Amino acid sequence: MDADTDRNELIAALVATFYERARCDPMLGPVFDTAIHDWEEHLSRIRDFWAHHLLGSGHYSGPVFMPHAVLPLEPAHFDRWLELFGETATEILPDDLCQRAMARATHMSASIKAGMFTVPGHRFGRPPG
Repeated sequence: MDADTDRNELIAALVATFYERARCDPMLGPVFDTAIHDWEEHLSRIRDFWAHHLLGSGHYSGPVFMPHAVLPLEPAHFDRWLELFGETATEILPDDLCQRAMARATHMSASIKAGMFTVPGHRFGRPPG
């Protein structure tokens, strides 16, 4: 097995383990259960996302913000996602990939939160409701 295959397998393990945990999480599980209807397609897309960002595979394209923006999320959801993702990445990925994954995850989480909650208590800068 070559290094790229090994790293793709690590990414597959990261995605599978993270989502297994997230689906059982009291805060994240209900959001995922409501939002994801085809888990195989979702997991495949997320594996492509991380392979693209960590290995430069070029197999992912698409928006990141809008799929999240339509969900009933609060800033705490992003904090919990990042915490659980970090725990999982630390367990599964070698240090170099883990550092890159956490840098990307942290940036993505902060960017989406900034776009959704630019004013405290407001979604997209507008009052709730």
